[in-house]
Amino acid sequence: MITEDNIFGELTYDFVWSKETTIEFLGETAEIALIVNGGEDGAFEDGQYAAYQSLIENWDSVQAAAVDAVFEHYIKEWHELGYDVEPNKDYPPIVTREQLLQMITLTGITVPYAELYGGRSIGICFDCSWDAENGVGLRFNDEKVIEVGHQDIAM
Repeated sequence: MITEDNIFGELTYDFVWSKETTIEFLGETAEIALIVNGGEDGAFEDGQYAAYQSLIENWDSVQAAAVDAVFEHYIKEWHELGYDVEPNKDYPPIVTREQLLQMITLTGITVPYAELYGGRSIGICFDCSWDAENGVGLRFNDEKVIEVGHQDIAM
């Protein structure tokens, strides 16, 4: 099933509404999946529209916050897993965000039901070189990072 939405554009339904699209991420064009939670009727909540529109309006600051949060998450995990003591080729030591950017790829943006998290909630997913199976995901609420972990938290 396909719907044409004024805010999200053309979406296809397969238990969630989605489309493949492109977005600029730190000066590079990224091909991503935009996933919008919703029923078969294609009716979305005002809170979902507000979250997505705010994301687009604040995309520059959201990108910076995402990179900072993933960088901090990586460093924390690197230490907690003991790779500062016993190196692991999948978790190399990094000291700059530029090094991190070589290890991540933006793959998706999720717009959950508005009432699930309150506020303007958005999930952002990355593939990453250190955990190909689970990737890394971020949950934003009102354009602030509230959680970083595996991609499933962004869904």
